[in-house]
Amino acid sequence: MAEVPKVVHLLKICVGVEQVEQLELWQGQRLARGETLRHVTRNRPRRDTEVLAGGSLYWIIAGAIRVRQRIIGLEQVQSDTGRKCGLILGPELVRTEPYLRRPHQGWRYLEQKDAPPDLDTAGGGTDELPPDLRVALREIGVW
Repeated sequence: MAEVPKVVHLLKICVGVEQVEQLELWQGQRLARGETLRHVTRNRPRRDTEVLAGGSLYWIIAGAIRVRQRIIGLEQVQSDTGRKCGLILGPELVRTEPYLRRPHQGWRYLEQKDAPPDLDTAGGGTDELPPDLRVALREIGVW
């Protein structure tokens, strides 16, 4: 029986985006033009099998992980500065429980056990606290 690969995610700062709605709008415009949702990065993940086994790109927006997007493929991209890796992304943005994260360059691996839960499976509902309030409460150690 074949071994099922472990799933690992990637974590990346969403530069220039202050709210999830901005990312939704930007990507919606790309999809409307018939473009593939792709994020180009310098390095291909060495753990590509684990990323492609169900991994997502977790976006850090305004200092916290707020949304994830499924990675559905990896492709080689040629640029002026050489070969790069294109992360092919699924169209659905899934909001997550906001988790504070410090800035970093590039992407980082995010193990499944460390990934924030999706809001809709985290006991979500219309009476839940707004995500920004959750972040503020987490910052002061209350949440």
